[in-house]
Amino acid sequence: MIKAGIIGGAGYTAGELVRLLLNHPEVSLEWVHSSSNAGRPLCEVHSGIAGDTDMLFADTHPLQGIDVLFLCSGHGASASFWQQNEMPRGLRVIDLAQDFRDESCGYVYGLPEINRPRIAEARKVANPGCFATAIQLALLPLAAAGCLEGRVHTTGITGSTGAGVKPSVTTHFSWRDNNLSVYKPFTHQHLAEIGATLRHLQPSWSEGISFIPVRGDFPRGIFCATTLRTALDTGELTRMYSDFYSESPFTHVCPTDVDLKQVVNTNKCLLSVTSRNGEALVISVIDNLLKGASGQAVENMNLMFGLPEDCGLRLKASAF
Repeated sequence: MIKAGIIGGAGYTAGELVRLLLNHPEVSLEWVHSSSNAGRPLCEVHSGIAGDTDMLFADTHPLQGIDVLFLCSGHGASASFWQQNEMPRGLRVIDLAQDFRDESCGYVYGLPEINRPRIAEARKVANPGCFATAIQLALLPLAAAGCLEGRVHTTGITGSTGAGVKPSVTTHFSWRDNNLSVYKPFTHQHLAEIGATLRHLQPSWSEGISFIPVRGDFPRGIFCATTLRTALDTGELTRMYSDFYSESPFTHVCPTDVDLKQVVNTNKCLLSVTSRNGEALVISVIDNLLKGASGQAVENMNLMFGLPEDCGLRLKASAF
């Protein structure tokens, strides 16, 4: 059994990670660290696992006794953690924050659809951001074929859990319900990792992405609509995308329209592609807490330990 530990165990991504690891056939969850909740039962914070475990939050994090460490604390905390702790020989690390997504300090960028062989050999993996995952999966086949043309335009709508567990004005139910709002237009932090990946695949492309993030009035999921110029018709695009993702167990090209309920509670990314009058529309949908965070982290763990990529991740969508 793979022995796992979690740092920053009280947030949404940690809660989903606990749920997945408790049900993973090859993993033993050894401890979940949370300074503010030490001694409390996990199910008091993550109510969805009531009846699944009697574990308590830990106030220590013995790294020597585990095989893989998941870092689920806020952005900036991972770098601080390694300033205060030494990484044992043989430990593998999967960081869900943005600290090392630039592949600094020996980390590998953890998007399996492009980095599967590197992830399998890595000791340290930086999990992609949620919007970054949805947008990159919408564009990777075009970039890999050198077919990105001009500036890309994306509007992405995200659920309230994307803002984290700490309450704020824009996550309050009475404000968010029946409401939409734009935030961080053209400046979202995930643009850096998206641009780095796409330029690596197609160095000649330099026009960039105009990205408009939108707060949705639902808790989970990301819906991205991406448009760009193309000379390819719908059939050519569909074949390109299907071929590119033919070995990816979670990313699928659909012949019909896609919607959020098809992916919520799964590690899937569903795509639909359409072309008309020299312009392509790519729709990508994911669950921001699973394929956009904890599910992809487990997917990366599976690759790092030589397990089937979908082990412990065969989840049913909340489609009705």
